[in-house]
Amino acid sequence: MQVAQPIRDPEKITELQDVLKNHSMRDWLLFTIGINSGLHLNDILRLRVKDVKDRNEISITEEKTGKSKSFWVDDALKSYIGEYVQYMDDEDFMFPSQKTGKPIKRIRVYRILNEAAKRVGLQDIGTHTLRKTFGYHYYQRTKNISVLRDLFNHSAPSVTFKYIGIDKRNSG
Repeated sequence: MQVAQPIRDPEKITELQDVLKNHSMRDWLLFTIGINSGLHLNDILRLRVKDVKDRNEISITEEKTGKSKSFWVDDALKSYIGEYVQYMDDEDFMFPSQKTGKPIKRIRVYRILNEAAKRVGLQDIGTHTLRKTFGYHYYQRTKNISVLRDLFNHSAPSVTFKYIGIDKRNSG
């Protein structure tokens, strides 16, 4: 089994976003929130309209750890969210299945990401790719592995380096 990798190339991220956006605003928004928040997929899927609508900062309680997490939403993403939710009720899930209205399943997200990834020539894409992509680019911008380690609740920086696909011997 292949391990999901972060998407390291910003151009590939843009290409993937274009493919997703052309297919479905829901899928594009899920991917975009994922790579900009560092949240676990299950926490993203549990988001309701009221959690994100008209907000500059989105706060959740992690299902896995019970800890509070927050992330900032820039004006562009806030605008896209507003457009996406304009005809939705506050209690609606952000990323609903068209059949049930409940959040789409992890396996569906996996298939959506992989179909789009194939179209742009990416491999080793999985549901953790969103979180890993966030971590990889956060580290490239800040070189602060300690903040990421805390954010991801990892036991040691070495675990975080491995998770985001960086060989720490060559990260200096």
